[in-house]
Amino acid sequence: MKKAFINWSSGKDAAYALYLLQNKKELSVEKLVTTINSQVDRVSMHGLRKDLLQKQASSLGIPHHIISLPGEVSMETYNRIMEEEVEKLRAEGFTHSVFGDIFLEDLKQYREQQLQKVNIQPVFPLWKKDTGMFMKEFLSAGFKAITVSVNARLLDQSFCGRIIDDQFLSDLPENVDPAGENGEFHSFVFDGPVFSAPITFQKGEIVERSFAPAGDKNDNCFKKEPKTWDTSFYYCDLI
Repeated sequence: MKKAFINWSSGKDAAYALYLLQNKKELSVEKLVTTINSQVDRVSMHGLRKDLLQKQASSLGIPHHIISLPGEVSMETYNRIMEEEVEKLRAEGFTHSVFGDIFLEDLKQYREQQLQKVNIQPVFPLWKKDTGMFMKEFLSAGFKAITVSVNARLLDQSFCGRIIDDQFLSDLPENVDPAGENGEFHSFVFDGPVFSAPITFQKGEIVERSFAPAGDKNDNCFKKEPKTWDTSFYYCDLI
């Protein structure tokens, strides 16, 4: 069976992609790979503490590979670090890299181009899946998740630190994707069929953080002009 690693964000897309692959049994997912902001020791964008990430890995029973990135990182530096780290994985016999992307075409092309340089095959189990149907399947499968980061331009603070369930989906504004695939919200999955036991946590404070747009951060893989970036987010600190 072909050996794969999954790009593990701690959220719903990665968790469901892993679930599908484990059921299909076409690839052997043998490592989780997560980028961490080294300045705050948290998952990039999600703001999740590293210890909860490690609890997920322990419950999944899959080895974890953490890639530390500077808080302020240029695209050139980001690409160099990622290429070096993926080369290490290829040397361990990994041939495939799994992503939970659904419909961000620019990001998919970026991933494909970067992995081609190191002879790794990208895999997108959720690609072009209807996001409304995806969320229904995610919940029906028994997954449980909580929002940890919310785009303040699109959602108010009440959506942050909230369990994702049918009522949550019903309460989302019409302009917000049900799975948050345009960056409307990010999640932490704490239970589901891929875990041996639920991950325990407590909700901490909810804070709003603003970020000044920059012209050369790793988020440029979305190919957005800086003036179009969303720069204010609510974060729920899970402890």
